Amino acid sequence: MDEPPLRVGVIGLGVGERHVVGYRAIPGVTVKAVCDIDTDHLAAVAARRQVPETHSDWRDLVADPAIDAVSICSYDDAHVDQAVAAFEAGKHVFCEKPIALERAGLERVEAAWRASGKRLSSNLILRRSPRFRAVKEMVARGEFGDLFYMEGDYIHQILWKITEGWRGRMDFYCVAYGGGIHLIDLMRWIAGEEVVEVTAMAAKKLTRRSAFAHPDTMSVLMRFESDCLAKSTTLFGPQRRKFHSLNLYGTKLSFENADGPARLYRGDAPEDEEVFDVPYPGMEKGDLLPDFVAAIRGAREPLVTGEDVVRVMRICLAAWESAESGRAVRLDGAG
Repeated sequence: MDEPPLRVGVIGLGVGERHVVGYRAIPGVTVKAVCDIDTDHLAAVAARRQVPETHSDWRDLVADPAIDAVSICSYDDAHVDQAVAAFEAGKHVFCEKPIALERAGLERVEAAWRASGKRLSSNLILRRSPRFRAVKEMVARGEFGDLFYMEGDYIHQILWKITEGWRGRMDFYCVAYGGGIHLIDLMRWIAGEEVVEVTAMAAKKLTRRSAFAHPDTMSVLMRFESDCLAKSTTLFGPQRRKFHSLNLYGTKLSFENADGPARLYRGDAPEDEEVFDVPYPGMEKGDLLPDFVAAIRGAREPLVTGEDVVRVMRICLAAWESAESGRAVRLDGAG
C-alpha cells in the first residue's frame, strides 16, 4: 500500500521558502501550511509556491493536528519556543541553526525532543558536500592515519547581516552560533569523535562603529577525545568570496580545501602532492530535507541526528562561555 502523504508546515519564509521548494520536490510530501509575521510576504510566498494555508501566528500552525512535521526557519531567538511547542504537539522538527542561544533554552529543547519520541534535525548542510563526504570516508578507512589537527573556518562576507539585518536587532547574537557551527559540526562529523574541551576568543573590531553590540569575529580551539586539536574561526567581514576552509592533518595524509580543486599531501616533496577534485560545495540548502523525510518514514535517525544537534550546540555554548570568562571550558560528560 502507498504511504499516506507527509504533511509539513514551515515557519519563517526567508530561507524557509527554500524549505517549501525542497519539500514539494519530495514524492509524497505536502506542504500544508506556511507562517510568517510579514503578512504581505506570507501571502506572496503561499501564492508563488501553491501552499493552501497561511498563518501569521506560529502557534496556530503548530497546533494543527493534521501537520506531521515542522520546519523552523524563523529568527534565531524564536527557535526554542517553537521547537518545544512542536514536540509537545507531536511533530517532527527540522530547525535552522542555531536551535538555541543559551544553555537553558537548549535544555528545554532537548527535554521536549526526548520526551516526544519524534525526529529532530538541523540544516548543517556541509555534510552533503561531495568533497567533505569523500574526506570523511577516507578518514574512516584509515587513509589519514591518526588525525592530530584540523582547521575549519567559516569565511563569508556577510557583515551586513549583523549590522543591518534582524540578527543585529536581537538581544543576543553569536557569529559562531550562526556561521562557525557549520565547520564545528563538520569537523566533529569527519573525525567521528567528541569534543571534550573548548577555549575561545572573540573580538568586536569590524563593527565597533555600528549599533551591533556583540563580537563580530570568533576563534574557537577544541580538544577531541583522542587529543586531536581543532581550530574554527568565524569571519563575517573578509574581502573575498564565500569559502569553507577545511584542513586536516594526519600521520599518513593531509587535506587542504581550496576554492577549486583541493590538495592531498603524503609528504613535503612536490611529487607527494595530488589534486583532489571531488566537487565542492556541490550542495543546496534543501539537500538534507529528503533524508529527514526518509528518516521519519523509516523510523531511523536522519543524517544530522538529534544528538548531533544537541552536541554541536553544547560546543558552541562552551565556546561563548570561554570567550566571556577567559578560561578553558570542559564539556559536560567529558572525562
